[in-house]
Amino acid sequence: MAITNKIHFRNLQGDIFGGITAAVIALPMALTFGVASGAGASAGLWGAILVGFFAALFGGTPTLISEPTGPMTVVMTAVIAGLTAAEGTETGLAMAFTVVMLAGIFQILFGLLKLGKYVTLMPYTVISGFMSGIGVILIILQTAPFLGQASPKGGVIGIVQNLPTLFANINPLETFLAGLTVAILFLYPSFLKKFLPPQLLALIVGTLISLFLFGDADIRRIGEISVGLPSLQMPTFTIAQVNTMLVDGLVLGMLGCIDALLTSLVADSLTRTEHNSNKELIGQGVGNLVSGLFGGLAGAGATMGTVVNIQSGGRTAVSGLTRALVLLVVVLGLSQYLTGIPSAVLAGIALKVGIDIVDWGFIKRAHKVSIKAALIMYGVIALTVFVDLIVAVGVGVFIANILTIERLSSHRADKVKAVTYDDEEIDLNPEEKAILEQANGNVLLFYLSGPMIFGVAKAISREHNLINDYQALVFDLTEVPILGVTSALAIENAIEEAVENGRQVFLVGLTGQAEKRLRKLGIMEQVPATNLNSDRTEALKQALNFVQGQSQANSSGSIRTDNYADTIDPQAIG
Repeated sequence: MAITNKIHFRNLQGDIFGGITAAVIALPMALTFGVASGAGASAGLWGAILVGFFAALFGGTPTLISEPTGPMTVVMTAVIAGLTAAEGTETGLAMAFTVVMLAGIFQILFGLLKLGKYVTLMPYTVISGFMSGIGVILIILQTAPFLGQASPKGGVIGIVQNLPTLFANINPLETFLAGLTVAILFLYPSFLKKFLPPQLLALIVGTLISLFLFGDADIRRIGEISVGLPSLQMPTFTIAQVNTMLVDGLVLGMLGCIDALLTSLVADSLTRTEHNSNKELIGQGVGNLVSGLFGGLAGAGATMGTVVNIQSGGRTAVSGLTRALVLLVVVLGLSQYLTGIPSAVLAGIALKVGIDIVDWGFIKRAHKVSIKAALIMYGVIALTVFVDLIVAVGVGVFIANILTIERLSSHRADKVKAVTYDDEEIDLNPEEKAILEQANGNVLLFYLSGPMIFGVAKAISREHNLINDYQALVFDLTEVPILGVTSALAIENAIEEAVENGRQVFLVGLTGQAEKRLRKLGIMEQVPATNLNSDRTEALKQALNFVQGQSQANSSGSIRTDNYADTIDPQAIG
């Protein structure tokens, strides 16, 4: 596997144009997320440059554009707020950048452990609720700057509690600028987006109006952006906060993985290629590690930038590298022209991002699909907004998986049949039907098919307990590709009960994983080798011979007849 991403110069013009276009979109978003996070505009810009450059260089999705995103900014906002409140502004920020480094390290580990294909294996109800909850958080966090005020302490709950005060002290000029920004973003014609991104237009229009019409008014602006390369941020932590930082780093890293790989799937669908998930996680991890080392925000794959890059001609990692270099030139040469941007304009842009993150399409249809699915989604939204991101995902995945297992178990339970007569749901041949009829209820055919997951164990026990008068038990496992431990132990219980009551047990069609599972658990040792068969008809014949032999033995008062001894191995009687 190549260390770097897919790089060649056969598509140089398309890659350069795609990178420049993505950079134009990235500039207002980087400023917006930097200010919204509390780390400052510079942190957003350097996050966009460093994460974008190294993720493009070492990642596994050639057209992916990586930068600070709405979901990552929401987590970073909470991390910065918590650490600065506990340790002070300067130390708290240094520790927050250390969390970004930890997130990168976790992502590299995920990639090295080849966990990429498992990251996005989450129920859509949970992903939808999680992302919608993040969108709601981002909207709520913009309420104060949208109204022209500083955000109160306490995060989302603190803002909600202070809503009456915020509205009572509204700054009309800043609210006008924020409202104008949102209006431009919503009303901007789609056909013009290829020529000028609406975010950049809103940024320019809002800034010019604030400078020329409201120049003397008291309007909050993003302020000075440091010129020059960023200084190295050494890892900083305290014993009291180390556990919190590790958990925050894990959450940030996991969210970045999900965000990036979901965007990689979008890129695959547009380019008809296939990304390398594990390599992409390593690239994302390197990008975030370097970003944290130089005081940048955490980032991930950005859907908007990726789509624009591809539509503009980008096809290799050269486009992502070009985008990062263009932003670097802007920061080093033009940063003094960015200081007059009003905070309210950035709040309007962030508010629109939050609205776009909310999964409105699924919210409208969730109740039509399933009431349970809708409840899971709304529950995850509520937990994400008012409790904790990791709790929301954990609870949502747990409940969704329990419901899925219950549904699969019910479906698989229908594939567990215990019959002593002709059953229309089981494809018995005429000879097998005749054998069961001749056995007169003394032969129990236990038919299983499909994967036997642990939820099916109850059905095995239930079916087995329904009939207790049989003399021979035939287990047909021919169509069982996977046998779970719990289901295997349920089969063992049925076999042990049969043996203890002097019944004969026959196993049919044991192959592959199912056979290995029964052998490793020692269950095969309870069944004589002569009672193992690859053909169900032959096993039923053996069972019938045993039943008839038992009947003759009972009627003659002897252990068995000579005829039975000729057809059944002596060990089969026990």
